[in-house]
Amino acid sequence: MVKNNQDIMKRKLLRMIWSIVSIVVCIYIGLLVIIFVFQSNFIYFPQKEIFETPDMAGLPYETISFAAADGVKLSGWFIPAEKPRGVILFCHGNAGNITHRLASILVFHRLGLSTFIFDYRGYGASEGKPSEKGTYLDAEAAWRYLTEEGHLPPTGIILFGRSLGGAIATRLAQDRTPKALIVESTFTSVPDIAANIYPFLPVRLLTRFDYNAREHIRKVNCPVLIIHSTGDDIIPFAHGRRLFEAAKEPKQFLEIAGTHNDGFITSGASYEEGLDAFISGHLGSEF
Repeated sequence: MVKNNQDIMKRKLLRMIWSIVSIVVCIYIGLLVIIFVFQSNFIYFPQKEIFETPDMAGLPYETISFAAADGVKLSGWFIPAEKPRGVILFCHGNAGNITHRLASILVFHRLGLSTFIFDYRGYGASEGKPSEKGTYLDAEAAWRYLTEEGHLPPTGIILFGRSLGGAIATRLAQDRTPKALIVESTFTSVPDIAANIYPFLPVRLLTRFDYNAREHIRKVNCPVLIIHSTGDDIIPFAHGRRLFEAAKEPKQFLEIAGTHNDGFITSGASYEEGLDAFISGHLGSEF
């Protein structure tokens, strides 16, 4: 009788364990399906509202409308410096829109640089829906606007990309010849950063996005500045170092402090001085 009771208890325990394992497996598989199907929702966080403009910070600006090669209508701002020594073509990160980059625009303005910042498709006043191919087309369209409609020489343009924008700017720099490339707080590739964030998932097999900044930067033939914070809470510092190692000479590395989103603010003067030293080394006083 006792043995029968023990057998019954063992069978119940096994059924319970099997039920728990089945639930865990189903949750795990469901998570994989969600990540695969809704992957773009983990990459792009666009906002449409334009709630602040450069004139609110005392800067004159012009709203620019232009189109990508596939016909998607895009929007951006051109903020001129009084006596510009170059133009920053600004590729921003994956969240918000150009409205959220006024602090950086002010930095560039203080350094005597005009800025052309644009919104990717699906962001701000730009039409469409973001995609990897689409963001590359958008950056190419911004370059084309500056060089063709704006009649600016490539030797006066510095490509600047922060976070996701660094991968986009690097992709553009491998096919164009800007005066310089500045990459700030950027990952080596989407599969690499996804593996950092989700080490318990086979994300390298699941990801449909690449944004392989490390491969692109190997093909860049202009001076490169890599900026990364040791305290970056989203993109590990090691990613910045790997990008620097992959880049050709001439290249520089600027180590800053602070989190992913506020490192350039936290670092203050050392950030601006580092930018200025790099830019001064590759641009004249005025172009």
